[in-house]
Amino acid sequence: FGNAKTIRNDNSSRFGKFIRIHFDTRGKLASADIETYLLEKSRVVFQLKAERDYHIFYQILSNKKPELLEMLLITNNPYDYPFISQGETTVASIVDADELEATDSAFDVLGFTQEEKNSVYKLTGAIMHHGNMKFKTKQREEQAEADGTEDADKVAYLMGLNTSDLIKSLCHPRVKVGNEWVTKGQSVAQVTYAVGALSKAVYEKMFLWMVIRINQSLETRQPRQYFIGVLDIAGFEIFDLNTFEQLCINFTNEKLQQFFNHHMFVLEQEEYKKEGIEWTFIDFGMDLQACIDLIEKPMGIMSILEEECMFPKASDATFKSKLYDNHLGKSGNFQKPRIVKGRPEAHFALMHYAGTVDYNINNWLVKNKDPLNETVVGLYQKSNLKLLSLLFVNYAG
Repeated sequence: FGNAKTIRNDNSSRFGKFIRIHFDTRGKLASADIETYLLEKSRVVFQLKAERDYHIFYQILSNKKPELLEMLLITNNPYDYPFISQGETTVASIVDADELEATDSAFDVLGFTQEEKNSVYKLTGAIMHHGNMKFKTKQREEQAEADGTEDADKVAYLMGLNTSDLIKSLCHPRVKVGNEWVTKGQSVAQVTYAVGALSKAVYEKMFLWMVIRINQSLETRQPRQYFIGVLDIAGFEIFDLNTFEQLCINFTNEKLQQFFNHHMFVLEQEEYKKEGIEWTFIDFGMDLQACIDLIEKPMGIMSILEEECMFPKASDATFKSKLYDNHLGKSGNFQKPRIVKGRPEAHFALMHYAGTVDYNINNWLVKNKDPLNETVVGLYQKSNLKLLSLLFVNYAG
């Protein structure tokens, strides 16, 4: 559910995790838990050509468990599902059928009930069907309507919803204007975006729920005194196309590298002084603060992005303009991108500790705001599928 094929790695973790093994006062193993960060949810609905969506989709389609395909109303052909077939659909080093058996067995080992297992599979299948939902523009209007209900019927069946309520909520959601709620028609583009955003939200919340559920299984009542922690996050990323996710990952790596450098090269030398060891302080030139400040400080990249998200008329172009006005020529780490023939367009470049990365800012405002159709979320909260209603029980827009 959290690993996928990328350009460089057939089994890449697309989330960060901090694993703690707890011990009691005598050093005896007591329990364990996992914290996760930054699940790459955009992958649920979009993949680059040489990459793949999360392994679970292809495991289900492997036909190792035909009863699963039947329950989810799906075929075994990934190309029938646009959300999961924009890149590769098979991986030479992975046998999806065998992996499905391992996944299904892991659910049992970790104490998931059959109902919980089926619910996870149903939501995963429903996400595949989401990508097939079709909409068209009403004649003489700019508003969207369903172009057939076959796929919406499958989504509604798997998610414990009513088809007509789902379509109505997607095409005519209720929005708050001042103190009043009004029904507002949507364009085909708006509905298509909403379907993708909802799919990503369901997958992310389901993933986080599974982590909580796994932690419950790993919990014991034994006292905890010490722990060994292992942090495993995505390494520094430089692709042909680098976008918002790469900035988040690279920023995290920049912060961790700075933490490591400070402890290894600065605090260590201060320790020598305290102990009276003859030592001439060496500057290893490993201070990454300038790049970190450029990203996180007031009027840094993240701050400007947040600010732009508050303006209704802001766009990718206005965001880029503000970045250039505030940083080009003023920060040595902020540069114009290199133009490389055959590569996707880039809008600015950052000098990181591991190299210079060209970033494309298309859709950063949308990704950062990540709005959900709250009328559909309201349906989720009343769903007959217990897991779906649980995932959104505390949702506040």
